[in-house]
Amino acid sequence: MQIVPVCRARNFLFKERVDRIMKKYALAGASSRCYEMFAKPIGQSFRDVAVICGIFDINRTRAEYIKASINYEIKVFDDFDTMVGETVPDVVIVATVDRYHCEYIIRALDYGCDVITEKPMAISVEDCRAILEAEKRTGKKVIVAFNCRYMPYAARIKELIQEGTAGKILSVDFEYFLDTSHGADYYRRWHRRMIDSGGLLVHKSTHHFDLVNWWLDDEPQEVYANGMLGFYGSNGNQCGERCSKCSCFNTCEFAVNYKNDTFLKEFYFDAEKEGGYFRDGCVFSGDIDIYDSMSVTVRYSRGSLLTYSLIAFSPYEGWRISINGTGGRLEAAEYHSGHRADEPSNYIYFYNRKGEMVTYDIRKSAGSHGGGDEKIQRMLFREDVRDPLGRAADSYEGAMSAMIGICANKSIIEKKPFTIKI
Repeated sequence: MQIVPVCRARNFLFKERVDRIMKKYALAGASSRCYEMFAKPIGQSFRDVAVICGIFDINRTRAEYIKASINYEIKVFDDFDTMVGETVPDVVIVATVDRYHCEYIIRALDYGCDVITEKPMAISVEDCRAILEAEKRTGKKVIVAFNCRYMPYAARIKELIQEGTAGKILSVDFEYFLDTSHGADYYRRWHRRMIDSGGLLVHKSTHHFDLVNWWLDDEPQEVYANGMLGFYGSNGNQCGERCSKCSCFNTCEFAVNYKNDTFLKEFYFDAEKEGGYFRDGCVFSGDIDIYDSMSVTVRYSRGSLLTYSLIAFSPYEGWRISINGTGGRLEAAEYHSGHRADEPSNYIYFYNRKGEMVTYDIRKSAGSHGGGDEKIQRMLFREDVRDPLGRAADSYEGAMSAMIGICANKSIIEKKPFTIKI
């Protein structure tokens, strides 16, 4: 059994603010997530408390698109150090390709800035440790944007566990299924390479591992996993490098025409001249090396067990969980596509030891990610949200969720369990 050590960092959380001080934010990475999650909300809803002072990206077309879309003057930079030196931000928001998160987080901390980073915080053991050490060295703080904690449905599950509804939690079964629309898209983009994203067990599953860590209020200790690439990649027939120039476009089930989408055309296709990155790669390309079928088992410090699975080629999308405790069993499910996606409510079912079933009806919230994005944005930028459930996630929590996926990838390769040393 191999031990993978992680150093403990101070637990920094944003404090409730009474006053409203204008903060300066610099954006590192002009990605679509940066635009939708950070730039547009700051430019539209939080202008009284936040201002974007600069945008950095090596692709100027995308950075200029964000600048023009939020409709106020922002300086665009193609060098990170120049941006921070000239604009002197209070906070740097990191939303680059995952493999570069660590680099820009640490550089921002060393400049004396706090950091908000997109998930995953990092994709390697070394990067997790380096961020925690840099945070301790500089005294600045890192917040990881785990928006799933802010979804009312996920928060209600946390409340029921915290209230002791199911007693002491002994095990969690978590199944996540991506459909062949959303799921396939990871195999068209930069996420398809393990070196860039850490694979879906790091890039995507960090959300799910963080939820379980948060629900249990516990730390993962041991990880074992299996994984394979059995549907995408070389398992299909590749006719061309990309959909928009493929001779099989009219016959391929997975062909997409993103040029008809105004945003994708202007944000990605018009930006290809800088760097050559394209958004519509073939899902059956031979250079895809991330898994599409994964199963993970995790043992927690207080003895709870997690059984987790993810597939990326389901006919419909969503997740199912069961949480088993000494007092009974909680079951929940959410569907993002397919026959049940339009149901007005989500439900939590509790089965107690008396043979009774209690149903909790949680009306679905409007907004992206089940209403989670809007709530976390208010916490991040307005900083006036009380947090009795401890939803604000620090760097240590970011490391713990990422480490499950990192160790799972190691376990798949080396066929043995890995222990996370706290």
